[in-house]
Amino acid sequence: MGQWDRFLAPYKQAVDELKIKFKGMRQQFETDNTNSPIEFVTGRVKPLASIYDKTLEKGIPFEPSEELAHQLQDIAGLRMMCQFVGDIETVVGLLRQRNDLRIVEEKDYISHEKQSGYRSYHVIVEYPVQTIKGEQLILAEIQIRTLAMNFWASIEHSLNYKYKGIFPAEIKNRLQRAAEAAFQLDEEMSQIRDEIQEAQAYFSEFKESPSTHFPSEREGGKSSR
Repeated sequence: MGQWDRFLAPYKQAVDELKIKFKGMRQQFETDNTNSPIEFVTGRVKPLASIYDKTLEKGIPFEPSEELAHQLQDIAGLRMMCQFVGDIETVVGLLRQRNDLRIVEEKDYISHEKQSGYRSYHVIVEYPVQTIKGEQLILAEIQIRTLAMNFWASIEHSLNYKYKGIFPAEIKNRLQRAAEAAFQLDEEMSQIRDEIQEAQAYFSEFKESPSTHFPSEREGGKSSR
């Protein structure tokens, strides 16, 4: 195993463990028949190419080191998706209550969005990973955002690679307008949150009911052909 594999192994372990724990949080809401503020969870370890770009940006050596681990707080990254903006505050509150990680920094890009229009809530945590050599504290970045925010951020991220961070004026303006439109969508959905959740609960109950009967084609159901 190379030096980078050894260096990144605890980060991969942290991502895997936190994904399981955060998905477990969602499952607990479902078990209690309560609307979960967590829609789904994803995670990744930053690719070496991205780590290299960050070291150039920060002016630090591209090599496994304590300095690298301290300077790059998002080598381990997780995203917690929410349906509604109000759910983000709930999820942050749940993270603050946990005793298996320590929050070291919070960045609110929802109330104070970036100039580009980017919105998300970032939480930097210190998470203890148990290894054969003992406990190792790993920094991880947790991004909490709505589905609309994530859609915009994913598009912006792809365009950022294409234009190397220097967007043409037209693209930049369109991205800013799209970010505002995405936030307005979140705001509108929040206004009818109760109706949406009631409809989703009804649909789930109907879909999972053992007494639900779906008519066959012979009984008048539509053919899938």
